[in-house]
Amino acid sequence: MATYAFLSPEWVRAARAIQAEHLVEAEPPAQGVRMNLVVRDVPFGEGRLDAHLDTSAGEWVVDIGHLDNAEVKVTLGYADAKAILIDSNADVAMQAFLGGRILVEGDMAKLLQFQAAPPGRLQQKMLEEIRAVTA
Repeated sequence: MATYAFLSPEWVRAARAIQAEHLVEAEPPAQGVRMNLVVRDVPFGEGRLDAHLDTSAGEWVVDIGHLDNAEVKVTLGYADAKAILIDSNADVAMQAFLGGRILVEGDMAKLLQFQAAPPGRLQQKMLEEIRAVTA
């Protein structure tokens, strides 16, 4: 199986394909959120990537670009983003937040509620498949 650098255009295409494959069986998230992400220090492209996560309509939508009416915006570095989003490393998340490497703007309570909800069976399966294509 081919692997791609986290957040590279090839990785985004592979992650979108995995997401689309599972869309019909998607479980509604326990807590909806509209979140913009800014990833700094990306080792390709312009060095910054804007993305979003939107679960407000009952399905998981992750894509490039920002939402106009996001509830929260999270800015973090590339290494921290990969450790948190791909490796599910809660220790890195806490250390990065306490160390000021993660900046949160907007509804912090919404972010904490979303983060506290455990991933469903399908979200866990999708994450495993995305990990498998991540270099």
